[in-house]
Amino acid sequence: MSESTRDQVLPELGFYGLAGGPTTPAPLLDEVRLGEQLGFGTCFLSERFNVKEAASLCGAAGAVSTRIQIATAATNHNTRHPLVTASMATTVHRLTGGRFTLGLGRGIAALQGAYGLEPITTAQLEDMAGVLRRLWHGEAIFGHDGPIGSYPVLHLDSSFDEDIPLLLVAFGPNSLRLAGRAFDEVVLHTFFTDETAARAVATVRRSAEEAGRDPADVRIWSCFATVPDTIDEDVRLKRTVGRLATYLQGYGDLLVRTNGWDPAALERFRADPLVATFPGAIDVLADPDQLAHIGGLLPDEWLAPAATGSPQRCAEAIRAQLDLGVDGVILHGSPPEDLAPVLPAYRELAHPG
Repeated sequence: MSESTRDQVLPELGFYGLAGGPTTPAPLLDEVRLGEQLGFGTCFLSERFNVKEAASLCGAAGAVSTRIQIATAATNHNTRHPLVTASMATTVHRLTGGRFTLGLGRGIAALQGAYGLEPITTAQLEDMAGVLRRLWHGEAIFGHDGPIGSYPVLHLDSSFDEDIPLLLVAFGPNSLRLAGRAFDEVVLHTFFTDETAARAVATVRRSAEEAGRDPADVRIWSCFATVPDTIDEDVRLKRTVGRLATYLQGYGDLLVRTNGWDPAALERFRADPLVATFPGAIDVLADPDQLAHIGGLLPDEWLAPAATGSPQRCAEAIRAQLDLGVDGVILHGSPPEDLAPVLPAYRELAHPG
């Protein structure tokens, strides 16, 4: 790859660091370095309660990069005191010279309940966004009593005047409308059909306009599973069948309802003896034979909203996502090393010459 190709930044493309369920966070350092070299615009970092704690990952990503944007997508506001979240964001924002975006999300309600956390509501997310913006602009908040809780005093530093972008990982219509009226960016869910993605874009834009904002000011990201055939077949199964099956384990009813899929197919999936007794996340624990079996339970149309096949075919699918009205596409599920063949094909298609 020539140096000029590496330097051609693609701000409309992003990737997830530590895609899947790693046992160590160490690979993130090389992923961020390579992602920046390849020209990705943003590195997104999700959070799991193991070796993917968001603040640590963001600091590490910032330390080994100079240009690429860094965003959480997402962390949950109810796992930290508001001042800790606000301080984390200002710390990474300044550490990276303003390259940080704080992304929030609801999380999986069943897991949160198991951990003793109250389910996250739309009202809480909106309240949190307002509190964070006030803190980042140096305000001292006295006697806050709102959906996120009651706090006698919330204050960081009166000299602060930081415009840190806020992102929301959104799924249903309430979250999409909230993103439009109160957030700067929104990440849609993986395996959204084209129709669902276009509808989500329209919901966000309309909500922004109703709130008196310029709809174009809200940046919408498609989260698009990208698994080229240059990757080993067993790995491809894990990143397509395994990932979708894991989503269906966690919130299958919501995904099926949102996409207008057949709920009877979901019931057949759940009733399968392997799925019904599987002892954890399918994308992390299933072996190739199990994944092949599970793949036979999923309708082809459910796996279709993804970029698969040759790098050229992947590039075409990625470019088509932008035609749905989104502003950017996250090449989800694969690390930069595996996505490297796709980017030249995408450049030739979307940025010829």
